Amino acid sequence: MLFDLEAIRSQFPALSIEDGGVPRIYFDNPAGTQVPASVAEAMSDCLLATNANLGGYFASSVDAGLVVDSARAAMADFLNAPSPDEIIFGNNMTTITLHLSRSLGRLFKPGDEIVLSRMDHDANIWPWALVARDLDLVVKWLPFNRETFEFDLDDLDGLLTDRTRLLCVGGASNLTGTINDVASICAKARDAGVITYIDAVQSAPHLATDVQAIGCDFLVCSSYKFFGPHQGVLWGRREVLERLEPYKVRPAPADIPDCFETGTQSYEDFAGVAATVNYFARIGETMAEDYMSRWPQFSGRRQALHAAMDFLFDYEKTLAASLIDGLTQLDGVVIQGITASDAMDRRVPTVAFRHESVASSAIAESLARQNIFVWSGHNYAIEVVKTLGIYETGGAVRIGPVHYNSPEEIDLCLSALAEVLDSHRAAHRPGQTSTA
Repeated sequence: MLFDLEAIRSQFPALSIEDGGVPRIYFDNPAGTQVPASVAEAMSDCLLATNANLGGYFASSVDAGLVVDSARAAMADFLNAPSPDEIIFGNNMTTITLHLSRSLGRLFKPGDEIVLSRMDHDANIWPWALVARDLDLVVKWLPFNRETFEFDLDDLDGLLTDRTRLLCVGGASNLTGTINDVASICAKARDAGVITYIDAVQSAPHLATDVQAIGCDFLVCSSYKFFGPHQGVLWGRREVLERLEPYKVRPAPADIPDCFETGTQSYEDFAGVAATVNYFARIGETMAEDYMSRWPQFSGRRQALHAAMDFLFDYEKTLAASLIDGLTQLDGVVIQGITASDAMDRRVPTVAFRHESVASSAIAESLARQNIFVWSGHNYAIEVVKTLGIYETGGAVRIGPVHYNSPEEIDLCLSALAEVLDSHRAAHRPGQTSTA
C-alpha cells in the first residue's frame, strides 16, 4: 500500500499547533518526538483507572500489574527479545546506563579494558569512563573516519585483547546520522569473549531492531525518541543479567527484571510505551502488508512491527535525500555526514551541518523565529564534534525529520535557511552595518 502521510499526521495532535498563526515544523525529533493521541489516551487512562503500586490484592494494583506486563511484552516484540522478563524500564537511557554500569563494573578488575566509540552520544561514553576511573580500568577508543563518517572495523580488531571485557557502541550517531554495523561489531566482540552494550536510542526510531540477530548482550533505547513517553528501555541477555548484582533496596524484588527497576516506576509511561508499539503495529497491518514477507520468521504483532519500521524508513530516506540535496546547494554549508544519494540506507534521516561563516546557534535561533524547530551545538555528541574539529566553534545545526514530517516541510526549512544565510551575507557586505 501507499504511504498515507495525511492519515499518519492526523494521529499527532501536536502537528496542528500554531504559534501566532504559524504552524510548527518539528525537526527537533532526534532529541524527542511528538506522540500519537492514542499514547496520551493510554497514559491518561492509566492515571485515572489503574493508579496504584504493584503487589496489592485490590483491583487497581492488579490492573497496574497488567499494564506493566503489557509494556514488557510490547517491547519484547519491538526488539525481538526472547522473553519479556529481559525488558527493564527506567527514567531514560542515561539513567539506566549509569545504574547498570555500577553492576557491570563489579565483574571487572584493575587493568581490564573497555572499548568506547568516538561516534557515540556521551550517555554511552561517560558512564563507562567513570567506571573505568573508579576501578582503574583501561579505556580504548574506536575511531571513525572523518571523511566517510563510518568505522573501519579493522581498527576494532587491533583493540580487542584478552583483557578486553566490555565494548560500547551506538546503533546510529545522533549527530552524523551514520548507521553502524552493530551485528558485525558484536560478532567480533563475542568471538573475543567481550560483553557488548548497544545504544539504540537513535537507531530504534528508524530501523527494525532484532536483538537476537544483532547478537549483543545489552541494547538500550528511549521511547520518547520513537513517539512514546519519556521512558528508557533496556534489553539484557538473561544469562548476563543473572550474573549481575543489582543496586537496590532490600525489600525490592530479587529476580529479573524487577530487581533492576529501582523504586516505584512511572506506570502511566509503561501504558504509553505499549500504546506506542501498537501504533507501529497498526501501520504494519494497514500500510506495510507488502513488507511482511521480509520477516517470515515472525508472526502477529512482532511481524507487523518490523514490517512497519522497514516501510517507514523507506519513506524517511526520501526525506533525508531531499534535505541533503537542498543543503548541498547552499553556499558555505558543510554537511557532517554521509551525503551520497545511493547511501541513504547507511544513515538515519538526522542531518547535521555547519556553515563557514554563520554560527550554528544563530541559524537555529533564526529558524526558531519562523517556527522551525532544530537543534544546534554538540548535541551531547562530545567525542564526535571534537573529532570533526567543530567543538570549539559551536558544533553543528541538526535537522531531524521522521515519518510524520512532509516533503513540503523539508522545502520550507530549506527556503527559510537560504533566507537566513542570504540575510547574513547582506549584513556583512563591505560598507554594511549589521544591527543583529
